[in-house]
Amino acid sequence: MNHEYESYHENKSHTTPDFPYNTYLCSIPLDFPEVSMHWHNETEIIVIKKGEAVVEVDLKAYDAKEGNMILILPGQLHSIHQKDSCTVEYENILFETAFLDNGRRDKCGSLLSSLFEGRLSHSTMIDHNLPYYSSAADYIEKIDALCSKKSHGYQLGVKGFLMSFIFEIINYHKDAAEISSKSRSVEKVKLILSYISENYSENISVQDAADVCFYSKSHFMKFFKSAIGESFTSYLSGYRLKIASQLLVSTSDSVLDIAGKTGFDNLSYFNRLFKARFGVTPLQYRKGKNNITAKGESLCSENL
Repeated sequence: MNHEYESYHENKSHTTPDFPYNTYLCSIPLDFPEVSMHWHNETEIIVIKKGEAVVEVDLKAYDAKEGNMILILPGQLHSIHQKDSCTVEYENILFETAFLDNGRRDKCGSLLSSLFEGRLSHSTMIDHNLPYYSSAADYIEKIDALCSKKSHGYQLGVKGFLMSFIFEIINYHKDAAEISSKSRSVEKVKLILSYISENYSENISVQDAADVCFYSKSHFMKFFKSAIGESFTSYLSGYRLKIASQLLVSTSDSVLDIAGKTGFDNLSYFNRLFKARFGVTPLQYRKGKNNITAKGESLCSENL
């Protein structure tokens, strides 16, 4: 029942088998308030069109401005939030690695695998300070133009320009040493977030989550707050409330049933937390959302 952008590990495919590439246009907070921490198996390029945002990739925050591009590799944790009260408009480009890397163990396949598997040092933030920025940005513009016109065989052009975009990155970092895959901390966070998404309806304690990581309770509490920026109990509560808000709009279940399904065994406590987070009661939220056409859903399901 989760919105695809609010699932920690997105199982939904963003592409089609015959053309594993897709582009979305989105805005925060006009379409949705934020993109919560998650990861997926596609490579993603976020292109900031207007405004500013904070993009977090593998627990590192980047202040992204108009024109910046952020490269997110398969399996990397990432989220997008408002910077202060700024509105941001951005383009989301997603493609499967197989679109470029067909698995052949030639030199091209080896280079692509090194990048996509996180073994090649590269710049996550692609901005004006990088010498290949202009070329990379030009390739993205050419891809967008092709996707807009959709002339016969445009898919070949998209693939070619995307390969050129990746070439600029690999070529610039050709002298950088390969790095280890993913840090232990990132893998631990992914493990915890998966545990939350699979068990949020149950009675989860801090000790339960600590046991998943094989950490002591005290060490886990410090680790989680350091990595995520808030306590485990606060984060779990926020996640449950997000799921509850989605269920209020997407189902006709009673508020009592939704509270139970999202891990709240006390209705008055659920109502109090919900109003503190969303500013309205659950019933008011359901009524208000049902009277509004969600701009984000129509915009972000539309190819350029």
